[in-house]
Amino acid sequence: MRRYSQRQSLSSLSEINITPLLDLAFVLLIIFMITTPLLENSMSLIIPSSGVKNSATPSPQVQTISIDRNEVIRLNNQPLDFDELSVQLIELKRTNPDVAVIIRPDRDLPVQKLITLMDALQRTQIMKVGIATRAEAK
Repeated sequence: MRRYSQRQSLSSLSEINITPLLDLAFVLLIIFMITTPLLENSMSLIIPSSGVKNSATPSPQVQTISIDRNEVIRLNNQPLDFDELSVQLIELKRTNPDVAVIIRPDRDLPVQKLITLMDALQRTQIMKVGIATRAEAK
């Protein structure tokens, strides 16, 4: 005959401890939350086109800076080098504190050149800056 105590020792464990599984799930969730924004910043963008029409601005206060793919800078269609442009921007800000500037970059212009121009505008404290784009063909 079997003993009653042997029957209890052979019974299997019917409950599973899910605490380690939940810990693993939360660790994976935190890892994905941290790495997902890093993946979104690596998108390639085409800057010069836009689907929104530009709003009108009073023309006496607006100055236009154009940069072509050869990095020739023009202020109101007058060619300048970067140092002359900085002097002209300081003069514009002094004569008209509400001056607005529209930047017209070439599509193939390196982004760093555009950032350098925007840094020069910020140094002269011109805060009304826009980038001209062309409408996308639909």
